[in-house]
Amino acid sequence: MPVPSASGLDVVLASGSPRRRELLEGLGVAFRVEVADLDERSDQFHPLEVARDLALQKGRAVAKRCPGAVVIASDTVVALGDFQLAKPADQAENAAFISQLSGQTHHVYTGVAVISPRGEDSEVSDTRVVFRALTPGEVEWYAQSGEGLDKAGGYGIQGLGSALIERIEGEYSGVVGFPLSIVIRLLRQHGVVVCGE
Repeated sequence: MPVPSASGLDVVLASGSPRRRELLEGLGVAFRVEVADLDERSDQFHPLEVARDLALQKGRAVAKRCPGAVVIASDTVVALGDFQLAKPADQAENAAFISQLSGQTHHVYTGVAVISPRGEDSEVSDTRVVFRALTPGEVEWYAQSGEGLDKAGGYGIQGLGSALIERIEGEYSGVVGFPLSIVIRLLRQHGVVVCGE
């Protein structure tokens, strides 16, 4: 059963991510969750455009099932140079990812798409993340925690992964996977009341 938001609209989050759900709840938006459940492949090359394309794919897939709703979707791509780091398959790959990121600066691109009867809009946040130079023991400690297994790039900035990071340049919530400045702007463009106004 649709949950009407303060604007009377049926808002649908096209993601099963508990982090995205928590951030959207924090904005005071009433919504329901419909997971896109699609094979995440893009024919785009640049990771920024991959993030945008995958967010749009997710949003369109859910919008077909939820006519008349305001659908918001997001996708995060972590890139070290031209190399994209997806979700690690296992603990060993997670350790390999963290070793690659150690002492390096990488980009976290998070695409956000909003689709509604008003049309569709999308934007991408780009946050630069600088990792400390990590010891082999630190790499192993983090990989063994299991925290990074379900996250692009193999780490979570909001958890133990914060200990790996020296600094970020850009929007913190973009690294979490839901850049709030973009989310707020796009939802308002589609008539959703956000943050009480």
